[in-house]
Amino acid sequence: MESFKLKVLTPVCCFYEDDVTMAEFTTTSGNVGIYKGHIPMTFVVAPGALTMHKEGEIKKAALLSGFVQVLGDRVTILAEACEWPEDIDEDRCKEAMERAKRRIESKEENIDLARAELALKKAFVRLGVKDGTY
Repeated sequence: MESFKLKVLTPVCCFYEDDVTMAEFTTTSGNVGIYKGHIPMTFVVAPGALTMHKEGEIKKAALLSGFVQVLGDRVTILAEACEWPEDIDEDRCKEAMERAKRRIESKEENIDLARAELALKKAFVRLGVKDGTY
């Protein structure tokens, strides 16, 4: 299988840059898998796992939001945040999940429901990538 260049940039660093044979991630339109030679496209990232395939090896990271540019021989992801499983603080994620659940269940008028639901989804993704269930 042919490889292509995958580059993941965050506001603080170049998170990942290497050749891969496939990249999978979640977009606002659903899950996608990209191989070399994919037609040029752009995507809006939704919270989910970024799965990188390289020579029989699979790496996963929590990809929380951003934009993706797909060209024939390279894919560039501009991410708000991307985290390796070992860098995810499980206790912090659980606290964020509980806060988001309380906001959603409170039914208060001044609560930004969409923001609380997004925070819940991000915490769920982080925990899933951390424990390998996502």
